[in-house]
Amino acid sequence: MRFKFYLVTAVATSALALAGQALAGGFYVGDQSVKGLGRAYAGEAADTGADDLWWNPAAIAGLTRSEIVFGLQGESVSGTQSNTGSTITRPFQATTPVGGVSTAKNPILSAVVPNFASAYRINDQWAVGLALTSPYSDTTKYASNSFARYDALTTKLLTIDVQPTLAWKPNRWLGLGVGFDAEYVKSTLSNALPNLSPLLPDGSQELQGNGWDYGFVVGGEAHPTSTLSLGVSYRSEIKHTLTGQVTVAGLYGPLAAANSSLSGKARFTTPDIATAAARWTFAPKLTLDAQVQRFGWSAFNAITITDIATTAATPENYRDTTNLSVGLEYALDAMWTVRTGMGYDETPTTNAVRSARVPDGNRWLYSLGLSAKPKSWLIVDAAVGYLDVQGSHLNYNDTQYSGTPVVTPVTLSGQTSNSDVITSIAAHVMF
Repeated sequence: MRFKFYLVTAVATSALALAGQALAGGFYVGDQSVKGLGRAYAGEAADTGADDLWWNPAAIAGLTRSEIVFGLQGESVSGTQSNTGSTITRPFQATTPVGGVSTAKNPILSAVVPNFASAYRINDQWAVGLALTSPYSDTTKYASNSFARYDALTTKLLTIDVQPTLAWKPNRWLGLGVGFDAEYVKSTLSNALPNLSPLLPDGSQELQGNGWDYGFVVGGEAHPTSTLSLGVSYRSEIKHTLTGQVTVAGLYGPLAAANSSLSGKARFTTPDIATAAARWTFAPKLTLDAQVQRFGWSAFNAITITDIATTAATPENYRDTTNLSVGLEYALDAMWTVRTGMGYDETPTTNAVRSARVPDGNRWLYSLGLSAKPKSWLIVDAAVGYLDVQGSHLNYNDTQYSGTPVVTPVTLSGQTSNSDVITSIAAHVMF
């Protein structure tokens, strides 16, 4: 009975630990504005309008008209994850290759990401707004016989971020804003489990969890001249708690004691984000945009796991990162505006620890955008971007059934390369 108790808690703890892996840099979705995509998200924290609320709550300070913005961004992802020597060491047996299909084609699934924002002008000084975004959403699937199966099979992550905002314009050149950040996370994570004999089929484990947690965002914008805008903002980290169920099935022999469903919790912290931006109209109709963001991923230093009997901390190896972007915007006439931009984004993952759930690397974004204003009350934005993710090494060491006599080390070793084509469209309605 004692062995059964430790085996069940060891498997459940392993499954819950995967929740944190699903929330790394590769799952941050910055596609919160179609207009912003057109210039690689440069200058967002210094611009005005409801669709800039994610970057700066002061963006709606001093609005002359109320507005509603709805956008859709489609992401078409292609990539390859290749085995470079993944192994498994079963109890009392020699280390062997994990076997299975050695190449995973397009495991990161394409998706459509919506966003919504609105702002209501109370008077010349005050405005209220609401932004609905999905900043950490993605889906990754590997075949049941993939070389990465013991690390990851399915990762489904959905976030809904609700940001009510209050903005104030105390004078001609200054805007201030504050927002409350309510974030819902729902996740499904699964992976294969090795049986003690390589002749037996794999077992499986799946975690389903969800929860609401909260933070804040503050910001300010300065408009010292008619041609220069400056903006800064700070979005707090959010300490998430996922409450859910771990289901283990398909284990045989001594491992069969772990086949069960257990309730548990996983706690982790998403990064704070500091942003500074500028927009400078240095020639008639031509604006230069620039932005820098600092992501505090080092706050994600561990996952605290609690199941029915134990509490444990799983250390992570994430690092703080910096995002840089520049863009140009040219107003052809009163109706048409064109944009272009490029940006560089560091990955918080490292070569020392990189899971197949987050096959991420440093990224370059290249983009083009177009806006049309066919009516005084309507603006339509469209943009396309190409995201080039630099190749990186998969390296993840996991110990299945840790703390039991049948401990089974598994080492993931692979190479990854990915790219993403982003197409988007949005409508602004002003009233």
